[in-house]
Amino acid sequence: MLDVIAGQDCCLTAQEIFDDLRAAGRDAGIASVYRALELLTRMGLVRRVELAEAAAYEPALPGGEHHHHVVCDRCGKVSPFEDEALERAIDRLTGRLEYDVGGHDVVLRGACRDCRE
Repeated sequence: MLDVIAGQDCCLTAQEIFDDLRAAGRDAGIASVYRALELLTRMGLVRRVELAEAAAYEPALPGGEHHHHVVCDRCGKVSPFEDEALERAIDRLTGRLEYDVGGHDVVLRGACRDCRE
């Protein structure tokens, strides 16, 4: 399962991970995939990302590197993005909050190019 997750550019849902495992000839049940993802998330090896209709999972990089996601509300396509100006704005905001912010997720929603046309 870790190989499937690590081999992706972005996040995968539990169903997508299950489908990839089955396509590779691995004998896995969907309930086992969910249990393993829960454990891997608690261990800090995988990050859970809340998307439009389902959670998705991606590797938790040891140096804290990350990207954000944009989701098409029509077809469900998920694309990663990075933006240094956004990161700086989030850093400035955390300086004003009365919280010790350890991380953040940004998920933008809209319509992808294919669905707009």
